[in-house]
Amino acid sequence: MAATRPWQGVIAAVPTPFRADLSVDYDRLQEHVRWLAEEGCQGVTPCGSLGEYRSLSDGERADVVRAVVEAVPSGCAVVPGVGGYGSRQARHWAEQARAAGAQAVLAPPPIGYPGGAAEVVAHYREVAAVGLPVVVYADPAETPVDLTPELLARVAETDGVVAVRERDVRRLHHVRDLCPHLDVLVGADDLLLESTVCGATGWIGHCANVLPRLCRRLQRLCAARDLAAALPLYAQLHPLLRWDSRPEVVQAVKLAMGLVGRYGGPCRPPRGPLPPETEARVQRDLRRALRATADG
Repeated sequence: MAATRPWQGVIAAVPTPFRADLSVDYDRLQEHVRWLAEEGCQGVTPCGSLGEYRSLSDGERADVVRAVVEAVPSGCAVVPGVGGYGSRQARHWAEQARAAGAQAVLAPPPIGYPGGAAEVVAHYREVAAVGLPVVVYADPAETPVDLTPELLARVAETDGVVAVRERDVRRLHHVRDLCPHLDVLVGADDLLLESTVCGATGWIGHCANVLPRLCRRLQRLCAARDLAAALPLYAQLHPLLRWDSRPEVVQAVKLAMGLVGRYGGPCRPPRGPLPPETEARVQRDLRRALRATADG
């Protein structure tokens, strides 16, 4: 494994841009990941939940990863999501990521199946056997598996499992006690400060697609434990960051991107447009975050 750890720092989980006819816009995807790197993100994650990977065909999903790897500049890591119903599917996407030139993979447990502990461990062994570093992630919206610290400790015995994206800050210290060799990454935008101050070394985030420089600044302040500067900035951004923990996160991020001059575009079904009152809330929360940009 390389001496560097490409899963650390600010990693933007990127949405998949669709045209009006809902075909994938690879040109806009490549332009966006180049922009994120220019704005200070250390990496990008295509084909995660924000990327609507379950609405992509197999060909589109592979092409998205290849397009992102082709577009990012040297020094910007690509950590694709490799979610799948079972280990065969997840291993296939890990192999595709390796062939495309990715640096690591973000791997949830089996999607849609409440596997037992032995099955979950076997799943991660299959993914890790491909040879790329594996970042473990259990998103309650994607998988019914509860990746408890005790279960994670069993998974972490697999060579190649290097980090966990943890959504529950209450588990963070337990995870670090049981798995001291794993890096812990921030798993929810609205827990950035709490997780980072407690030792998280990276952030795979969604709001970085909207305000990457501000997100990078906030993450650095949190990592430096400069609470005098971090707390007021975090409070100002927190309403926008909270959309990460809502079912409408994909639509909210794409809308906010459009409001700052980026291309978010539509979502594929089953996700539809936000109702007007929800759009208004996103706009209000973004205006508050933008005031932080104006202030500093």
